Amino acid sequence: MVLEATMIIIDNSESSRNGDYSPTRFGAQADAVTLIFEAKTQANPESSVGLMTMGGKGPEIKGGTHLTTGIQVAGLALKHRQNKSQRQRIIVFVGSPITEDEKTLVKLAKKMKKNNIAIDFINFGEVDSENTTKLQAFVDAINSNDNSHLATIPPGPHLLSDLLVTTPILGEAGSAQSGGVGGEGSGSGEGAGAFEFGVDPSLDPELALALRMSMEEEKARLAKEEKEKADKEKKEGEGSGLSGIKEEDESTPLLKDDEKDDGEGSSGNKKDDDRMDIA
Repeated sequence: MVLEATMIIIDNSESSRNGDYSPTRFGAQADAVTLIFEAKTQANPESSVGLMTMGGKGPEIKGGTHLTTGIQVAGLALKHRQNKSQRQRIIVFVGSPITEDEKTLVKLAKKMKKNNIAIDFINFGEVDSENTTKLQAFVDAINSNDNSHLATIPPGPHLLSDLLVTTPILGEAGSAQSGGVGGEGSGSGEGAGAFEFGVDPSLDPELALALRMSMEEEKARLAKEEKEKADKEKKEGEGSGLSGIKEEDESTPLLKDDEKDDGEGSSGNKKDDDRMDIA
């Protein structure tokens, strides 16, 4: 499981008001951000995710987009991450025309590569413009061992997040989630049913650990109850056997002596009565 610090940059320019993506370009990004956050944190609970905007002068939907400035600010935030063992990654939503030229973008890409920062672009909204060419040049310049990607998603009736799952941007977490909804894993029996408790430890390690501990505690409790029950039955069996033997030893001779005394007493009285009759 990759340990990463990820900064997500949202395009909140005026173009994000367009409704060619459901419900709007901005709303589609918000839904996709939730998906990315869950995928990153479930892949490794110690990963961290940050969020920022690059349009206008604040978080509201306004003005144009500032791609290079947004990437530089995100890179500065990653530089000051608390856990230095986390790999650095920036995911950028680009849904409006890019004003910077290709040369400026390539120069920035080389700078980010020098700082060991991987960058993924989600290109949507302006897919038929120069955006695709510029972003591809950026990815080619920054790419190292295929650590950066460009995902171009055209408009349509689908959700932006649904197609994002099928891209390399979410990595192994994205593949696992797509398998859960009818991807490769669902046909080969490698879905949730193949994992212990029906939970993939790589996606939710905390839940898998909690379930495993709960199962061990339940086994220990049942074993303790069985032992206590067996000990109780053993003690009850020993107690009933001794009391039976004791009663039999004490009562048997007493009954025999009484019967003997009663017999002798009856015989003596009978003799006395006979003598009196004779006399």
